[in-house]
Amino acid sequence: MMPSGIMGPMLRQRDRILLVGMMGSGKTAVGRELARRTGWPFLDNDALVLELTGRAPAAIDAEDGEDVLHDAEIAAFRAAIVREGSAVIAVAGAVVDAPDARAALVDAGHVVWLRARPDTLLARIGSGAGRRADALDIEWLRARSAERAPVYADVADQVIDVDTTDVGDAVEQIVEGLPSAG
Repeated sequence: MMPSGIMGPMLRQRDRILLVGMMGSGKTAVGRELARRTGWPFLDNDALVLELTGRAPAAIDAEDGEDVLHDAEIAAFRAAIVREGSAVIAVAGAVVDAPDARAALVDAGHVVWLRARPDTLLARIGSGAGRRADALDIEWLRARSAERAPVYADVADQVIDVDTTDVGDAVEQIVEGLPSAG
């Protein structure tokens, strides 16, 4: 096991680990722990949206609609991938839905799909506080998961099934799956 905060020569300095997956898949929890483990900054899309716009994603969605929110999420993603140095980045679903942003995602670093079944997602979403209204609709989660699965599979360098995997195990699998520096 690699010591905490040390990645050694495994990745070049400008490489990034980008986490994709449905809401509730654990992008934030895994991202924070992965950042702690690597010593890299964690860039969460929701936090970047707030930083760039001065408004929380839920407020943008409620006040201006989903299209404006998706534009803000894509702008936040683009801001994250042009920052200097390595980073762990949690990526919003809007990025994989937009072909041009998806192409940038593939080129931005090591993409990890945190894959979860819809019932797992629903259980993790809990009360849905701070999430879109659809987040508590199992049929919406099933449909959206099925729609995005081929896209996530297409962009992912690595897939971690998180239904029965805890955060620490997911991080370990990601670290073990990283390409060696060449």
